[in-house]
Amino acid sequence: MIEFGNFYAQIAKKSLASWLEVLPKQLKVWRDEQAHGLLPNWEKVLAKLPDQSGAKIDLTNGVTIEAKEGLAEGQIRKVENLLRSYHPWRKGPYRIFDFDIDTEWRSDWKWDRLAQHISPLKYRQVLDVGCGNGYHMWRMLGADAEFVVGIDPSSLFLAQFEAIRQLAGNPQNIHLLPLGIEQLPPLQAFDTVFSMGVLYHRRSPIEHIFQLKDQLVHGGELILETLVVEGNKDTVLTPQGRYAKMNNVWFLPSVDLLALWLEKCGLEQVRCVDVTVTSVQEQRRTQWMTNESLEQFLDPNDPSRTIEGLPAPKRAVMIARKPSANDDD
Repeated sequence: MIEFGNFYAQIAKKSLASWLEVLPKQLKVWRDEQAHGLLPNWEKVLAKLPDQSGAKIDLTNGVTIEAKEGLAEGQIRKVENLLRSYHPWRKGPYRIFDFDIDTEWRSDWKWDRLAQHISPLKYRQVLDVGCGNGYHMWRMLGADAEFVVGIDPSSLFLAQFEAIRQLAGNPQNIHLLPLGIEQLPPLQAFDTVFSMGVLYHRRSPIEHIFQLKDQLVHGGELILETLVVEGNKDTVLTPQGRYAKMNNVWFLPSVDLLALWLEKCGLEQVRCVDVTVTSVQEQRRTQWMTNESLEQFLDPNDPSRTIEGLPAPKRAVMIARKPSANDDD
């Protein structure tokens, strides 16, 4: 069974200690009332994975985990088959032993686009909001972050993360919690907060930005990545129905309007460091994610439009700073 006792013990010694006033109760409610019905099956898969304590992991140019000496070929194939039972794998890729988890998203491309622009993560406590199965969390750890916490309400993503962490030898400075940002108290304890691919799913983007700001220490850095459209400070797309077959897309602002939103929420040094049209090479079907993907979400006769006739997905990366305590806020 997935437990969070080690996480509780660790944050009790950190600036996150106040979180313990609400977190254990929240996770009990999740386990009792909100966890996916297949979670017990996914936990049984975890129990079948080999003990990889002391495993060698490489997080410099991706996420690579080497098999411990003596792990037989048959055991490696068993691990591969066990991990395939966690379909669909959306964020990655991962190199596990001698096989690749070829995920729907080339999440490494997004990381490469933003990593050169963010403040160094060394010695920092980092929060990844809507982290999926935690791929970018591993890259943050590889960038020398001191402590990485991800939140995502998906039970499947939690199981995928725990599988990777177990195969990596259960490092204790990286954790995923099955929560949404709205469940977090204003901790004001993280040096860097990431929100990537979340804002357009929120009914109130302004409230989401304030929630992110409330997790940052004074002087902390926010990295916000979201879908955008062309236009000026008055431009925002509100899909009437679905967007790229997604029924939970609310607002796609222009980059200028997104910057204005961040400034209106009291953030400073706001800048856009990347705008990239999502390609069918970056998001696609694979053997590890056989459901529909971007190619099926676009107009087959005009890939610059979605199947609904709206502008095709384009993503911007924004960086902003929470003012220092002695600054006007």
